[in-house]
Amino acid sequence: MSVWLTAAAGLLLLLLSYIWTRCPLLRDDCAYILRSLRLGSRLLRYRRSRPFYGILDRFLDSARRRPDRVFIHFEGRAFTYAEVDRRSNQVARALQAEARLKEGDTVALFLANEPSYVWTWLGLAKLGCPAALLNFNIRSKSLLHCFSCCGSKIIIASPELQAAVEEVLPTLREQGISVFLLADSCSTPGISPLADKISRASDEPLSPELRANVHIQSTALYIYTSGTTGLPKAAVVTQEKMWAASFVQAACGVTGEDVFYVNLPLYHSAGFLIGMVGTIERGTTIVLKRKFSASQFWEDCRKYDVTVMQYIGETLRYLCNSPRRENEKDHRVRIAIGNGVRTDVWTEFLSRFGDIKVRELYAATEGNIGFINYTSKIGAVGRVNFVHKFFFPFTLIKFDVEKEEPVRNSEGLCIEAATGETGLLVGRVTRRSPFIGYAGNKQQTEKKRLRDVLEKGDLYFNTGDLLRLDHNNFVYFQDRVGDTFRWKGENVATSEVADILTMAPCISEANVYGARVEGHEGRIGMAAVTLKEGEKFDCADVYKQVVNYLPAYARPRFIRVQSCLEMTGTFKMKKVKLVEEGFNPALIQDPLYFLDSEKSTYVPLTDELYRAVASQEIKL
Repeated sequence: MSVWLTAAAGLLLLLLSYIWTRCPLLRDDCAYILRSLRLGSRLLRYRRSRPFYGILDRFLDSARRRPDRVFIHFEGRAFTYAEVDRRSNQVARALQAEARLKEGDTVALFLANEPSYVWTWLGLAKLGCPAALLNFNIRSKSLLHCFSCCGSKIIIASPELQAAVEEVLPTLREQGISVFLLADSCSTPGISPLADKISRASDEPLSPELRANVHIQSTALYIYTSGTTGLPKAAVVTQEKMWAASFVQAACGVTGEDVFYVNLPLYHSAGFLIGMVGTIERGTTIVLKRKFSASQFWEDCRKYDVTVMQYIGETLRYLCNSPRRENEKDHRVRIAIGNGVRTDVWTEFLSRFGDIKVRELYAATEGNIGFINYTSKIGAVGRVNFVHKFFFPFTLIKFDVEKEEPVRNSEGLCIEAATGETGLLVGRVTRRSPFIGYAGNKQQTEKKRLRDVLEKGDLYFNTGDLLRLDHNNFVYFQDRVGDTFRWKGENVATSEVADILTMAPCISEANVYGARVEGHEGRIGMAAVTLKEGEKFDCADVYKQVVNYLPAYARPRFIRVQSCLEMTGTFKMKKVKLVEEGFNPALIQDPLYFLDSEKSTYVPLTDELYRAVASQEIKL
């Protein structure tokens, strides 16, 4: 009998060895599928739980079970789960008293990356109040728009953002908006200091009855995305979607003993949902940075024993461009989670900094489809398996780049892209993968819905992104369509930039697009403009216009002056040719200008300037 058992065991080992040899990714596939099924089972349990069990409850459980565990490291200070819990209680009580907050009231957070961001949000969650996460780079018209579209009547701001609030304060006061500053005092009429009230408030726990009506489909957050056109849109993030996003860490192999480094802004879904909320789901520790610093990055990782880092393509490029050091591989980082890294940067990053499992993602805040490259295949944004496609049905369809619309057959249905062919990614809208849309913007919500895709009456979410699926089921990001470009990790709506440019007295029309720059991630802002009759391009005035009204990442660094702008047959501005031509003065006859930050003006783009940009002597 023992001989038979030995022989059977030997055959089994040979079979497994053969399978691993012929299917080297099977182990990764099986591990990911099992993790996905476990996480899906948890989400189903949370859907059915009564009373509702949310991310806040997960945090409170951690605070009870491991009160002394460090939740946040920040600039040399450590805040435990118990301390953050108490501070969030104080925030909630202070807002109850000062703002008369009640369950369901939306509060806008205009805060920098700092621990108070976390406990202010938790305090709001304890009151059952959704939070609108405002981008701290926006100003003026964009700030007012973002604030108003979520229906908030209250804004809480950091002291360093007081000037930006004061700029729009008259409008806020006209609308009856309550403005609070996280400072002990403020002499500006209409802005109430809140920090002193928080410090004096009780830190006793609050009753769960204050949020008794919160359920799995309740709105938890509003996170802003530029999308395809117009001003930023408030993507609605439900409690269910927050849970699903928090699972990304677990899906990437992060455990309860890891330390997660968050250097991305908390107003983005990456920093807030995947980073901070994901850490709450894991019950672990985050190292929070005000902003990314290439010079401090690895020292922070060593100081705090960081094991998981977060990135966008630009941050990995900055790390690879930093001076080489002998101790570059002296760290404990084992996983990097993020998106947007170029293949060459990815390869160099691994070569310089060691065997780090890069988990490249594809997702959109408002979207219903996403991918994770759980195999570390360089260049891919994900890998498709049958479990993924069952829970998140999607397809790639043929897309006409010139007309900027899907290609349809004689029956009016879309045509699926072949394997290996670039196509528009669309995710089927189902109960498991819903598309909720944007707050207060039915028109833009409808624009993202695509009907009659594979059969009459079906409904899909249009990602606006072109991807490619190869024969090995790896997914590759190819390009973005429509009126958006991405620079410095931020999505920029071209129509918003165009609106600002045409406010300049000399500019008649503006066609804004993203231009590729060698050695840089994404596309930098560029505009083709026409001038009003009798006007010359006013370098100083246009510079003042874009700097006053646009964040740095959205400002067009290159401007091309044309006699007229080309239009399509449906009167849309043509961009494809402009994008291809870029900004090389040797190839373009039109006058070209460059935004020179040191001189605080636009200057003519000479061959010498162009070479300096191309060689990266000039930092963009």
